[in-house]
Formats: sequence, C-alpha cells, structure tokens
Amino acid sequence: MRILIVEDDDRIAKPLAEYLRRQHHIVDITNDGLEGWEWSKSGLYEIILLDLMLPKLDGITLCQRLRAASSNALILMLTARDTTGDKIIGLDAGADDYLIKPFDLKELAARIRALARRSQEIRPPILIHGEMQLNPATQQVTYAGNTLSLTPKEYMILEYFLRNPNQVLTRSAILDKLWEFDKSSGEQTIKTHITNLRNKLRAAGSSEDFIESIYGIGYRLCQK
Repeated sequence: MRILIVEDDDRIAKPLAEYLRRQHHIVDITNDGLEGWEWSKSGLYEIILLDLMLPKLDGITLCQRLRAASSNALILMLTARDTTGDKIIGLDAGADDYLIKPFDLKELAARIRALARRSQEIRPPILIHGEMQLNPATQQVTYAGNTLSLTPKEYMILEYFLRNPNQVLTRSAILDKLWEFDKSSGEQTIKTHITNLRNKLRAAGSSEDFIESIYGIGYRLCQK
C-alpha cells in the first residue's frame, strides 16, 4: 500500500516510515499540514497517518478538507490527545481510526491491516488474471499453480497491473505510484523490473509475455 505520514516530529515519523517500508509499503513523509494537503490531492495514497497538531494546517482541518474533496484515502489520526472529546472531534472530521501516542508499532500495523480490510468490500480479496493469482492478504503469487518468488518491488508492480487490467500504464505513472517521492529512480529501473517479472513468469510456465509493451507509451497486461 502507499502510505502518507503527515507528522512534524521526525523522532516519530522516520522510525515509523522505516518500519512500514520493511512491511513492503511505499511511504512518503511530510512535516506540515499544508504540504500534506498538496501531496494527498494526488490521489495516490490509500492510507494517511495524520498527526493532530501540525504547523501551517492542523490535522482536523486537513481531514475535513480531504473528506470535502471526496478523498477515498483511509485516515488514521495519531495524537497525544487522549480525551473522549478529542477522539469524537477527529472521527467526526472524517478520520477512520484514532491512535494515541506513544503507540506500539505492532499495534499500528494491526490498525493499518484492519483499515485495509475495509477496502476489500470494493476490491476483490484475490486478484486473478488467466492462470495468475495474487493474494494481497498473504502477498503470495502463483501462476498455473506454481509459486513465484518476487522481490517486494516486483510484487508491487504486478499487483498494480492486476488492479488495472485494462489500462496502459506509462512508466512515469508506475514511478509515481510505486516509488517514494524522495527516491531517485528512472525509467530504466522500470524496464529492469518488468524484464525480471517476465522471466519469472516464463519460468513458472507462461508461454507469452504476461506484460506486453505498448510501443512509445508503456505496458499493460496481455488481454485474455
């Protein structure tokens, strides 16, 4: 999942981001509410971890703006305020969950998984395309019954294609979706990962390029 952390305390934001990255999430960090608003308008983020007390734009106002803009991002508020009234204000502003600082990272990860399960109502639990199956819950991928051993980035790319089976995805769109904004990567990186994916699929029994190149534009799944 792509996650945005809007938190002005680096002692919290940086360890949290590293923990989530180890769980194969794409994580961006911003330190003020106004920049959080600008970044969140991209529509790239599935979950936003939002501090309540932020410079330039507070978390409650940012949450209200996101909901007024019909953002579908799941919002988990992180705050030192632990009164019932503060929780009600946050939830009424549009937050999906509320976690009190200091918090345990394992509990946070469990809250994120719980939020992600809510989206399964509109997203199929297992993605299927031909003989390919990808289970987001276990991050297991099989082709014709054969399990594929994928790197975290290969898995993310494949999941992105399976969630957009009829779209041509440009290399720039893949970079925007699956690479953090502060990480420098170029289109050659995408080509390398696509090549590796194709090779692993062939080894699992695919007789054709499961991901086809659209000359001068990008890639898409082969149409079945």
